[in-house]
Amino acid sequence: MDTAVNRQTPNRVPGQSRRRNDRSCDRPPDWAAVRFIQDSSHQLALSLNVRRTMLRALRLAVPYLGDWAMVAVFDDMGAWVVGGAEEASVDASVAPVPVGRLDPGSALPRIKRVGHTELRTARDDDLHAVLRDLVPLETLREQAESLEPSSVLAVGLDSGGTTNGVLVTVTGPDRAYTDGEVRLTEEFGRRVAVAVQSAKLYEERAEMAEALQETLRPPELPQYPEVRMAARYRSSSERTDIGGDFYDVHGAADDFTAVIGDVCGKGIRAAMLTGLARQTIKTAAHVDRSPSRVLRTLNEVLRTQPEKRFVSLACVRLRRGRDDGDLLATLAVAGHPPPLVLRRDGTVDEPDARGTVAGIVPNLSYDEVDFRLAPGETLLLYTDGVDEARGPYGFFGADRLRRLLPHYAGASPATVCEAVEQHVVEHIGGEGHDDIAVLAIRNES
Repeated sequence: MDTAVNRQTPNRVPGQSRRRNDRSCDRPPDWAAVRFIQDSSHQLALSLNVRRTMLRALRLAVPYLGDWAMVAVFDDMGAWVVGGAEEASVDASVAPVPVGRLDPGSALPRIKRVGHTELRTARDDDLHAVLRDLVPLETLREQAESLEPSSVLAVGLDSGGTTNGVLVTVTGPDRAYTDGEVRLTEEFGRRVAVAVQSAKLYEERAEMAEALQETLRPPELPQYPEVRMAARYRSSSERTDIGGDFYDVHGAADDFTAVIGDVCGKGIRAAMLTGLARQTIKTAAHVDRSPSRVLRTLNEVLRTQPEKRFVSLACVRLRRGRDDGDLLATLAVAGHPPPLVLRRDGTVDEPDARGTVAGIVPNLSYDEVDFRLAPGETLLLYTDGVDEARGPYGFFGADRLRRLLPHYAGASPATVCEAVEQHVVEHIGGEGHDDIAVLAIRNES
């Protein structure tokens, strides 16, 4: 086995000659062609990367289907191509390269439009002219022309009615294609087309997922003078760091909004609703930072969505006092636990705020509660992934959280968030859990 090529060589039975001359008379039996197709299907299915799939196709095609080959795959910008002879196909430096926009009148776009096979022979055509029309890179044309080609075969890579590429094979002197070998190359092309299409779909979906995660990933917190903030987020899924819980802070240093929320459901749909809620809140707060008006706007926007899902939310507006250094807080909640205030002496207060979840009932109004955050005091916002975390001894509970916090009076927001997360995780005892989010804001005046 040629380990560099990483394939078996089903093109020869024991004792079969590898002589270059008159190989059209030295054809393998049908079972060898079947074995080649089976082995090719297996090899092509090993990768979901378009460029690696192109390389595998090239290395399988040479020398079985021709003395030189090129694989071209179309994309929005033109095409990617890779080619080589048997000696070059094992060279690790061979890699697909972009060729940009193609001349619409040249052979590759023509085959893309019509999709059928084209066979040219030295007896009937000027193969150098054929290669100039078909091969977009000069270095690859020179390789093919150096073989003194006797035939050029171009097969559209058709999958699902779409031609997503072209396979070109070239034979040297005294090697002519039979009808059976053309059909075999076409069948190989169909296998390559399916593999390329699968790899394209996988890459596109992976790119979409990455873009989605980038927009929904927990944001970096702003830096404000005399205010310290920290957050911790733990997704319920081990495969992604996005989910149904979210937090955000936006605004100016002397007047900003902090929110934390939990959308109904799990998975990608919940994550998409998270993105909608975050953007709606940010836009509404840009117009009016009143927490009650922010929640009213969110409620009405969510009610227009075709899939009825609700969001629980705590929204706090924080403004800098004039002389005493206090942060003046205004709170409204929509079916969410109110935040806790950790005072300097270790006392834990809970503002008395209640409200209905957003997204279900029309024309809701929300009450606001005012309180102060004095210098050295910390505001802790959290989702129900904290108090409703279930362990061997029941729920973690809000009371347990209130008993925990006095031990961290005077600690940094990062320490408080880390402590809460750690105690919840220990309480769960390795079992599954809902999304967990905590956000701590400390007045450092």
